[in-house]
Amino acid sequence: MTVADLLAASGLRRTEARALLAMVLEQRREMLIAFDERSVSAADAVRFERLAARRRAGEPLAYLLGEQEFYGRPFAVTRDVLIPRPETELLVEVVLQRMRDTDRPRLLDLGTGSGNIALTLACERPDAKILAVDVSETALKLARLNAERLGARVEFALGSWFDSVAGEFDAIVANPPYVADSDPHLEELRHEPPEALRAGADGLSCLRPIIAGAPARLAQGGWLMVEHGHDQATAVRDLCGAAGLTSIASARDLAGIERVTVGTKNN
Repeated sequence: MTVADLLAASGLRRTEARALLAMVLEQRREMLIAFDERSVSAADAVRFERLAARRRAGEPLAYLLGEQEFYGRPFAVTRDVLIPRPETELLVEVVLQRMRDTDRPRLLDLGTGSGNIALTLACERPDAKILAVDVSETALKLARLNAERLGARVEFALGSWFDSVAGEFDAIVANPPYVADSDPHLEELRHEPPEALRAGADGLSCLRPIIAGAPARLAQGGWLMVEHGHDQATAVRDLCGAAGLTSIASARDLAGIERVTVGTKNN
């Protein structure tokens, strides 16, 4: 059986099928395009067909590949962490913009997961001092692996939100769970860890303690920047105001959705 035969029979989009077969054959995807008539061994064909079946059943491609690109860099991912999303790149861009005039900024990433936010910031701002926190030791192990692979300098701490955090920061960043328990989209996300997605009846059970606790950990003039759900911007702005933050605003993603809200400590 040839590369072309396997791709055609996979029942997947060609780009996804090619990514899986390239992994099985340990070849670059471009090679499969250039030499799609090459023969594939029976053992490799079986391995590919098993992966294709898992993908057809709804398993995310990133988990099958063990990797997901974020901000132009590859991040190892497992079922223990949320798969990095393109819309979260907006959060990184907002942080970089707010910190552009701050030398050696002190940054705190809460709920780091695979480390995609903290490590991207470390790569983009190598002068920054960054602490990444997660309640999961398994997630932190993966984030450390990604830090090694990327050559990024980040400190890691085990704990729930601010529990293991000391000192003040120029920016606190978080992409916490924000999906309401009754959200029908949870079925589509069934392969990802529920603790990285679900956040109570209104989807705000994680955002509340993060926003309320931020002022005590922000330096004067420091910024809190959080990602949230497509319909949560007003509620998040209200929470920021109640916490005493000022200059509160929300940024829209490429789809025009208010996806990131920021506020600063000025008193």
